[in-house]
Amino acid sequence: MQENLRLLLDQNAADYARLAAASHDDPFAVLGPHRVGNDLLVVVLLPDASEVCLAGDITLARYGSTDVFAWLGDPEQIPVPYRLSWRDGSGTAHTRVDPYSLPACLPEVALARFGTGQADDAWRWLGAHRVRFAGLDGVRFAVWAPNARRVSVVGDFNAWDGRRHPMRLRIGTGVWELFIPNLGDGLYKFELLTAAGDVVIKIDPYGTAFERRPATAARLPQPSAHRWGDADWLSRRAAASFIDRPLSIYEVHLGSWRRRADGGFLTYRELAHPLAEHVRSLGFTHVELLPIMEHPLDESWGYQTTGYFAPTSRHGSPDDLRFLVDHLHQCGIGVLLDWVPGHFPRDSHALARFDGGPLYEYADPRKGEHREWGTYIFDYGRNEVRSFLYASAAYWIEEFHFDGLRVDAVASMLYLDYARPDGEWLPNVHGGRDNLEAVAFLRQLNTIIHARFPGAVMIAEESTAWAGVTAPVALAGLGFDLKWNMGWMHDTLAYFREDALFRRYHHNRLTFGITYAWSERFVLPFSHDEVVHLKRSLLGRMPGDDWQAHANLRLLYTWAFLFPGKKLLFMGAELAARGEWNSAGELPWARLAEPLARGIASLLTDLNGLYRRSPALHASDHDPAGFRWLDADDAAHSIYAFERRSGGEHLVVALNLTPVPRHGYRLGLPGEGHWLEVLNTDSRHYGGGNIGNAERVAADAVPAQGCSHSAIITLPPLGALVLGRARGL
Repeated sequence: MQENLRLLLDQNAADYARLAAASHDDPFAVLGPHRVGNDLLVVVLLPDASEVCLAGDITLARYGSTDVFAWLGDPEQIPVPYRLSWRDGSGTAHTRVDPYSLPACLPEVALARFGTGQADDAWRWLGAHRVRFAGLDGVRFAVWAPNARRVSVVGDFNAWDGRRHPMRLRIGTGVWELFIPNLGDGLYKFELLTAAGDVVIKIDPYGTAFERRPATAARLPQPSAHRWGDADWLSRRAAASFIDRPLSIYEVHLGSWRRRADGGFLTYRELAHPLAEHVRSLGFTHVELLPIMEHPLDESWGYQTTGYFAPTSRHGSPDDLRFLVDHLHQCGIGVLLDWVPGHFPRDSHALARFDGGPLYEYADPRKGEHREWGTYIFDYGRNEVRSFLYASAAYWIEEFHFDGLRVDAVASMLYLDYARPDGEWLPNVHGGRDNLEAVAFLRQLNTIIHARFPGAVMIAEESTAWAGVTAPVALAGLGFDLKWNMGWMHDTLAYFREDALFRRYHHNRLTFGITYAWSERFVLPFSHDEVVHLKRSLLGRMPGDDWQAHANLRLLYTWAFLFPGKKLLFMGAELAARGEWNSAGELPWARLAEPLARGIASLLTDLNGLYRRSPALHASDHDPAGFRWLDADDAAHSIYAFERRSGGEHLVVALNLTPVPRHGYRLGLPGEGHWLEVLNTDSRHYGGGNIGNAERVAADAVPAQGCSHSAIITLPPLGALVLGRARGL
């Protein structure tokens, strides 16, 4: 070894020892090419190498007994970047471009936006990306870990150098980066040396595809080969407001909708055609997928997310998911995604304590932990965390063409004392219980999504009386388009659980909802949460014998479709499942062989059809003028009657919540002429007794219930009637 070279290497011996021990915090300061006066010093660390050459024919000298190889000479002899050739201990030959001969590759502008919380496109450059850089094809890696002393890429593609590629820290940003040329397929993670001196192995927070659980490594990205065919759908979505259009959502957990014969999961592609056909036959306008972001535990249903940019590999590749969404769109069905920005799991391989301490989560456990869920809470006050979440939301809509997001557990984000006793929560700067950082985050989230994706729908699962969830941000609202009406749902299910004999004492549980029906823009949900955890299935909650239980279920669905608000039903509602939802199996499809269950499916199909074709039931959802009580006070007979209207269309609804037929009931009608029974839930077609009014009634010029006309009708037992003008239907 040249004497000058040895002297230079001796001066840096401590650095090489730290590199070998994987404890050096700036590998680019030591490895790669460095000018020394008029010469160029090249330093390479290659464990298990026996001979290393530079640029094809220049042999590097080993430094003592270390794995460090070096060369000192004329810069004109060495192209930068340069290629290394070497043999390992077994004599196998290798050749690679040295990644430490390359300059920094992340743009300063992107790093600055990330650090100010404005990078709603952060997925484009954080994580792993196939790029062409310095004339080379390869993968650029980038990860945010500001408290780490050293970060390396580790994977099955770099076993040749100790399974790690130390990364470069971009000073002042906390982002580590590295470009590795000529990578094909493979798996990778990040290895971090924490400030405490611990080595932790973490997934890529921006990884776009992972191994199937229980394995957790990210897959090196592959370019999408999917060719979208939903341009017409996206144009229509952007051109028309959903507010006055029907929105009827079929909520789906893909893992338990259908299964393979051996109990395994179907792929996104295998699900696409049967799901689209089923949803279209029932008449729903949209599906909403329970979180399909990568998650380690099946039983969490996706709500304990680890991969905020990765579709779960349980059902295939990202392109398989693109195929599913595309096919649904081409069948005229919108697709919403359940998205979880409120918390994340403690799994040690994922976001939790990412670089050795709190990073994505609040540091103070009084703000940063959900004890009842065993999860951490995102730090909404940290710019880089906001960039991460904004980017995740935008990613699913842009990359997978989702039509909007249902944002999970918004109430848990808004309140600092959510599920916490006194003394175990941290007040805000004003001494209050509102999480002001989460409020600001949600407002900006909705502003970003609406600006970038016209027509996309943002829906809040918010279970409290927080004012202005769907009010515009400009008016100090949160800016959501819709909010789940949890109060209406709980009141409705509590009422229907009552035996008909006692419903007279709970009459106002159904009427109360109209007093606040227009305080927000609502979705009326009967979701997955209502058919698990010993709550029983919806059918199982209904009182009476089997026939009465099914009749009550028909009434429940009819009440939901005729009450003001958008609609959501969890999968299996159409089957009248007798047991609770089991996420480890599939829906009880055999129920469709039973007449009463087939009747429920037929009724849902007709309710969706009536809802979609009748402006009175959807165009005036958010207009108090579209609803009028005709009879809200007949608690003694448990009868409700009301009118829905829009423009010139009028529908009159009457419900009998007892198993006793009501003959001679005078129902107010807002006009003369004949009125048709547009819907009778007691129809034999639905499994009922076929009690009704020969499908039409004639209006008498007898004022009743605030109307100029009325008719004497028969209300079927545990049944609902919808009447519409004969000339308009």
